[in-house]
Amino acid sequence: MATIKGCELPDDLYYLIKKHVWAKEIEGGDVRVGMTAPAIKLAGGKFIAVTPKRKAIGQNLVQGKSMATVESSKFVGPVPAPVSGVLTKVNDAVAENPDLAVSDPYGEGWIAEITPSDWEGEKGELAHGTEGLEAYRVQLESDGVDCSS
Repeated sequence: MATIKGCELPDDLYYLIKKHVWAKEIEGGDVRVGMTAPAIKLAGGKFIAVTPKRKAIGQNLVQGKSMATVESSKFVGPVPAPVSGVLTKVNDAVAENPDLAVSDPYGEGWIAEITPSDWEGEKGELAHGTEGLEAYRVQLESDGVDCSS
């Protein structure tokens, strides 16, 4: 786990940096996805609601397009999908307890699971590993995001 500008960012995840979402391949070839600590900071740090698109299960998602909605006291907006594919599962626990997305964004606070349409191709477009974390650091500095403040 790396800490960049006060934001925890696991080094084993794939990041769609400009959208502040992550992806991780899980057993069976699906990809579990969620929001990053910087996304939570930008949204105000306390969620009123996280609403995965439950009705879209079985539907195709496009990378960068909404897979859920998040609401805080200072923000209401989409949670973009980090990869394209079929939405296979949503996290009902985070819908019932939005604080999970804040307290454990990379664990119990995941948002959805997707069967990617081109994981091998799209994961190459995502930031990953040491180089990916450095790219995220540059983006956070450019945007003036600091999770410790």
